Amino acid sequence: PGVHISIAFALEVSVGKTNTVTALNGSNVLLPCVFTTCIGFQDLVFTWYFNSTEMIYHGKIKTKASEPFLVGRNPRVEFVGSTTGKDNNISILLNEVDFSDAGKYTCHVKNPKEKNAEHSASILLTVVHKMVETDNTVTLIIVGVVGGLIGLLILFMLVKKVVLFIIKKTQDRKKECLVSSSGNDNTENGLAGSKADQKVAPKA
Repeated sequence: PGVHISIAFALEVSVGKTNTVTALNGSNVLLPCVFTTCIGFQDLVFTWYFNSTEMIYHGKIKTKASEPFLVGRNPRVEFVGSTTGKDNNISILLNEVDFSDAGKYTCHVKNPKEKNAEHSASILLTVVHKMVETDNTVTLIIVGVVGGLIGLLILFMLVKKVVLFIIKKTQDRKKECLVSSSGNDNTENGLAGSKADQKVAPKA
């Protein structure tokens, strides 16, 4: 079969490296999500679902120059992302989690500019009564993740830096949107050997 090259409508949604989050009962938990698109977006719609059916946050974004506006939300859910910055961050904060909040959270994005391309990514949330020492390394990871929102935000910032770097590299080259359907992996085209033209100033 001949390889045919076509424009890929590459809408991607990512929740970072880890797709499981453990939260302490009564705490606030950050559910991270960013999206990328090769050709930009207009009137983009994003929705967060709990266990695939219950809509807990629904927002719309006119253009890259504007922040999302709220269409509807669960009162305990707060939008903490930003879309006018470098990355299209549509993360939410779930306040005062309890055991009934454990389950699957899905971040879903639909972009009319890409022939209504849709994409989603999910996070599994576990809610625990207290941190139990089972095995040292596991405990350390859990305590690291749930050691308050600060720990989680730091973890999120680190993941974001990596995601931002990859997004920056792919967005810099519009031809990254041209992909062949032969299944060749061309992800490194935009990454290897391309110079970082901007240093991100560390946030104080």
